[in-house]
Amino acid sequence: MEVLEIARRVLRIEREGLLAVEAKLGEGFSRAVELVLASRGRVVVTGLGKSGLVGRKIAATLSSTGTPSFFLHPAEALHGDLGMVTGEDVLLAISNSGRTEEVNLIAQILKRRGVPVIAFTGRPDSPLAALADAVVDIGVPREACPYDLAPTASTTATLALGDALAVALAEARGFSPEDFRRNHPAGSLGERLKVRVAEIMLTGERIPLTRLGTLMTEALPEMDRKRLGCILVLDERDRLRGIITDGDLRRALVRHGGLTGLRVEEIMTPEPKRIEAHRLASEALDLMERHLITVLPVVDADERLVGILHLHDILGKGQFKFTV
Repeated sequence: MEVLEIARRVLRIEREGLLAVEAKLGEGFSRAVELVLASRGRVVVTGLGKSGLVGRKIAATLSSTGTPSFFLHPAEALHGDLGMVTGEDVLLAISNSGRTEEVNLIAQILKRRGVPVIAFTGRPDSPLAALADAVVDIGVPREACPYDLAPTASTTATLALGDALAVALAEARGFSPEDFRRNHPAGSLGERLKVRVAEIMLTGERIPLTRLGTLMTEALPEMDRKRLGCILVLDERDRLRGIITDGDLRRALVRHGGLTGLRVEEIMTPEPKRIEAHRLASEALDLMERHLITVLPVVDADERLVGILHLHDILGKGQFKFTV
């Protein structure tokens, strides 16, 4: 119970910190938004130590919500990376004390080049604040650390204000869900599951298929070419009658000692699981998970084959690998 009380105390202190920065929010924040919107460049975020770690996250959030941004490490900046900053950029400098020498030196140099400076600092009377064109107060009443030393509540407040800046800019720009999806092409599983099977299934020449009565020695090259680990077996009316997977091949080799002379119907799994093209991808994924399969034939109302769906086509190619 003592551990839980410690955790609750930390959360209370961090909540107090967020309420404190919310109460102080004002003209400095509005000015920061104006400076970024007026810029034709990027938001260059810099900070050292814990502030730097938070700054990396703020830069990532800005970029993903429509405001181009990158993180500039203070030490690397003072050894050549300042050349990455242009006169059209805006600097977001983070320092709770406002006295971090490397951060302040970067702010001085870039301000002389005409780059607007936004300061996230807990000391509005600090040297960094004096350099800035907009000051956002990130000061909190106390840290959650029992000795009031380790950056805890202050970093939480800084992170939250970074989110507030990103969201305010996104809304001001009219950033849409479509824009977000374009910036997250590999992280859109939720969106993929909302589409119809017809939109992501493989069709035409990409489907590995054969007919009832075909010799396995004739069907194997087709299975190998299409590289889906299976081949679908149709009747004379293009209706799905079976599937042959890599597992079926292994079992046939153990049972018969080879494939010579065998026809596809002798080793296929008859009446395999299937789905119709108008169903949602989420339904297909559920079916695959319940039956532990990775490919799913797609049929029409008359059981005629129209496509095939691989688990990769739902989850996104390259997101995971099978072990065999």
